Amino acid sequence: MTSENKTTDLDISTLTEEQAKAELAALAVKLADADSAYHTEDAPVISDAEYDSLKRRNAAIEERFPTLKRADSPSDQVGAAVAAGFGKITHSVAMLSLANAFSDEDVQEFDTSVRKYLGLPSQAPLTFTAEPKIDGLSLSLRYEGGTLIQAATRGDGAVGENVTANALTIADIPQQLDGAPEVLEVRGEVYMSHADFAALNLRQEERGGKSFANPRNAAAGSMRQLDAEITRSRPLRFFAYAWGSVSAPLGQTQWEAIEKLGSLGFSINPLTRRCQSPAEMIEHYADIEAQRAALGYDIDGVVYKVDDLSLQERLGFRSTTPRWAIAHKFPAELAWTTLEGIDIQVGRTGALSPVARLAPVTVGGVVVSNATLHNEDYIKGLDSKGQEIRGGKDIRVGDLVQVYRAGDVIPKVADVDISNRPAGAEPFDFPQVCPECGSDAVREPGDAVRRCTGGLICPAQAVEKLKHFVSRAAFDIDGLGAKQVEQFYGDGWIAEPADIFTLQDRFGSGVQQLKNREGWGDKSATALFAAIDDKRKIPLSRLLFGLGIRHVGEAASNMIALHYGTWDALAKGVDEARDRTGPAWDDLIGIDGMGTVMAGSLVGAFAQEAERASIDRLIEQLDVQEAKRADTTGSPVAGKTVVFTGTLEKMTRAEAKARAERLGAKVSGSVSAKTDLLVAGPGAGSKAKKAAELGIETLDEDGWLELIAGL
Repeated sequence: MTSENKTTDLDISTLTEEQAKAELAALAVKLADADSAYHTEDAPVISDAEYDSLKRRNAAIEERFPTLKRADSPSDQVGAAVAAGFGKITHSVAMLSLANAFSDEDVQEFDTSVRKYLGLPSQAPLTFTAEPKIDGLSLSLRYEGGTLIQAATRGDGAVGENVTANALTIADIPQQLDGAPEVLEVRGEVYMSHADFAALNLRQEERGGKSFANPRNAAAGSMRQLDAEITRSRPLRFFAYAWGSVSAPLGQTQWEAIEKLGSLGFSINPLTRRCQSPAEMIEHYADIEAQRAALGYDIDGVVYKVDDLSLQERLGFRSTTPRWAIAHKFPAELAWTTLEGIDIQVGRTGALSPVARLAPVTVGGVVVSNATLHNEDYIKGLDSKGQEIRGGKDIRVGDLVQVYRAGDVIPKVADVDISNRPAGAEPFDFPQVCPECGSDAVREPGDAVRRCTGGLICPAQAVEKLKHFVSRAAFDIDGLGAKQVEQFYGDGWIAEPADIFTLQDRFGSGVQQLKNREGWGDKSATALFAAIDDKRKIPLSRLLFGLGIRHVGEAASNMIALHYGTWDALAKGVDEARDRTGPAWDDLIGIDGMGTVMAGSLVGAFAQEAERASIDRLIEQLDVQEAKRADTTGSPVAGKTVVFTGTLEKMTRAEAKARAERLGAKVSGSVSAKTDLLVAGPGAGSKAKKAAELGIETLDEDGWLELIAGL
């Protein structure tokens, strides 16, 4: 796997824009690999603590540099693609991930952010629940008429694997419910106790089978067996902690709803508590952490949720996480090992990334053999400003290094013990040429990374762009992953995305047909071609994300797709905005959340002759679907462009925007001739004046609330 760039330990407040770009690129690759390893392969390569730390750093960089948010931003990802061999189930309510807290201050900030969104003063009562975060496999169970009819894994949050037959073998999962709503989707975690895990591994060893690395892997691997009898033989358990679709409320609070699940026969965690303040939440976190070793099953933190379900409804969701919940994670672990070598990898932006090759060591229950070394300055013991880090100690091959797993796919090197440095160890000589194509590797002033100047002649850059195109948040083609992309690119079968969709015409028959290649057969080749054909019909947002345009992340792709609706409208609008002036440009930058940097990147990509020709060849192969909007039947603002300005007093600006979008409105950050409605609170200034000049309908906050009442 090629890493795009280098992550750093630099203070985010000191990062330059170029450094931020480089690090976001590295984080995107690392976290995507980690998601795939954890969710799809059941073989994590980093600890949860490491993963969470990197994801948090990614979000913090994006917060400081919002226009740099990438198309493949980890902030917009949930889970990973469904593995081959299982049927797919689309979740009626998305199974989202949780935002993370790592300190007491983060917990306090969670309480503050909830209050700010809801407009609650600091002294107003606000109750939370706190429960252990089980380290297992997320599962959704759908009951109709009290009967379990289907079970699905989280998958990518929208689509999961159909594991109904396997769920029916788990004793903790009732097959019939008495007194449940007509429709009830119960969510929870499949896990394995420490004692059962040890006994399972002993049986595996006695039979000459493969041992599992940890209980989470064992539980996930057991649940995702194609043969349900294998699952039946494994000691799996289930804790219920949430719900999806439900035809009747389970209660008015989180606490009442969880108690209802317990009364229906589900195991609920006895350590769940109600807390009245961040101080109580942190105290319960400490109590659970103290009991962690004696629980008999793995947990990796504590989850806090706003207790009042009506407040949860108001708070709603971000793109991948609820605003009303957060996971307070336990600290990372450390280990010492030997640095056996330093490899240089090249990403799709041409960045040269140093990776430490380590003597394998177990950190937090996972065996690691690689770690990021960030950049050449980090190896030298310097930060981006030339100041010493680690006391100025450089890193050399043969050194004893301290490794920690705090949130990224490839762990980090925290320190080096030079007292054990072998005699003759030489300072590392960072390459001045690209190891992939031999082109000069240049480090521009102010840039944290050294980049290959080879461009399209550099195979590493080309192949990484293709890997991004087939990534799970983009086209997500079954059977066409990073390994296959490398193989086909290396053999000259594909050079750009459009080539994927002509692969069958070129290599589906004749002497050189795919099924005759090593590692392929008639069945696998047919399946791949079918999977490729299946993705010819593609949502507009996924297509835009798959193009890999700088600064245009998955959330931005969704936002842009919803604004334009169709590919033709998008292409026309972006083409007309090429000069970065006039109505089309104003319309583009008027999209709420769109900045001039992102807009300029989008316009620039479409304006480049070679890139546009490649895009046009791709479009010829596709049936691009119109962006889907929520069912807004009866909404008075569906399809209208709404702008909020001034101070809102009965709801926060964020809540108003979220409600408008749920009702099918486009929320813009600026007033233009395309604006349909301005909602102006006290203090409205230039936007209100411009709306009056353009004759745009204007409402105060009470008028807005009256307009959407009951919706």
